[in-house]
Amino acid sequence: MDRAAFADRITRSVDALPGQLGAAARYVMENPGDVALLSMREQARRAGVQPWTMTRLAKRLGLDGYDEVRQLHGEALKEQALGFSGKAGIQVARQRQAGDRAFAGEIAAATAAQISALGETGALDALTGAAGAMARARRVYCLGLRSSRPVAAHLAYMLSFLGEKATALDFGNGAGLDPLRFATAEDVFFVATVAPYTRASVEAARHAHAKGLSIVALTDSAGSPVATLARHAILVSTESPSFFHSMTPAFTAVEILAALVAGEGGEEALKAIARTERQLAELKVHVFEPAARARHRKSQ
Repeated sequence: MDRAAFADRITRSVDALPGQLGAAARYVMENPGDVALLSMREQARRAGVQPWTMTRLAKRLGLDGYDEVRQLHGEALKEQALGFSGKAGIQVARQRQAGDRAFAGEIAAATAAQISALGETGALDALTGAAGAMARARRVYCLGLRSSRPVAAHLAYMLSFLGEKATALDFGNGAGLDPLRFATAEDVFFVATVAPYTRASVEAARHAHAKGLSIVALTDSAGSPVATLARHAILVSTESPSFFHSMTPAFTAVEILAALVAGEGGEEALKAIARTERQLAELKVHVFEPAARARHRKSQ
């Protein structure tokens, strides 16, 4: 289990945990830095619970003990402290040791495991809940910046096949949050950001939240500054043997969201997709190579 999966599990469990277990879980969620750096006894004191409660919490969440909880948070804190340059140094050493082929295989295997985790119960609950809210919404405003920008743009593009439901918020043209002047409580604000979190994305989510929009956050931790604002938080793992964090699980998550929203749209969605496809054909947007020519090229 990585920290993203642990964060998802504790977020789903916290409201159902009784008494001291619930207090311990809330402390862990709200103080990830303390979990990594302080002793279990000191954490228990600050949470107002007995030390053995922390161990019970860890076992309740499927871990062997509280040391494993601290280790998960310690690794996440270390990655943030190292930054891209520090992780690059580790990558170079590992790549030299394992060789290019083996190291590439490690990245592929890690990514495959992260995508597979989106099929687990907690992730599926988050995805279906978010998709339902987006399907019911009048409009979905999509924002992602830096490495998350293509993720949000991909979602907005896919939803554009369904009509005018999606609005991509573009900071590149200077308009930024201008389209939100037309937003209402019937709308959803989708935001994608992962550590190190982009300040403008967090501030935009806070603005949308203050306007009464439902927030759907695609992020990497329940402690993320956008997850705490979200009605629906979809957590994806970004850890990678590479110097850069992995964005592939985020792309998979938005592809699932778009498919679910289309499915919930029923006949109206089918008609909208057909209209979009007819227009693309009329404008000759795509190249459709004749099958005979394609076969001829393969035979040469």
